[in-house]
Amino acid sequence: MEAKLWSAGLTLVFLTVCAPARAALGEDASSVLADQAQMQAELEITSAAQFAVHRLQLPSATTVKEYVSPAGMVFAVSWQGPAMPDLQQILGRYFEVYVEAVKNQSVSGARTIQRPGLVVQTGGHMRAYFGRAYVPPMLPRGVSAEEIQ
Repeated sequence: MEAKLWSAGLTLVFLTVCAPARAALGEDASSVLADQAQMQAELEITSAAQFAVHRLQLPSATTVKEYVSPAGMVFAVSWQGPAMPDLQQILGRYFEVYVEAVKNQSVSGARTIQRPGLVVQTGGHMRAYFGRAYVPPMLPRGVSAEEIQ
């Protein structure tokens, strides 16, 4: 019962956030800089074989990674740390799809939302949150979902 109340409260907080989202997921790489400014994060960029990872270190010690394709589009995001990042910020235009899907699920630890154009996996507990979200049609050729960590 307590978990359901916590989930309902969390959903209401997400729905009532008034700050505009500077979308990252599904947007071009320039949105990473907007995310960096909004989240007051330090940015580190590394390149892998088929994509770049823009790692944002938030003041809360949470790390957000934004995966950028060779075409310059953010196709995935992941997070890990003691505090949840602003999901409206990092999910951008996909946030409403996520919120609608969450409304129809019961809470029992880890959660997976699968829609044709969006996959979100979240889990954790107080001071140890993690998750990832990606847009399957945007995955670069040869990149699997398992590479998003």
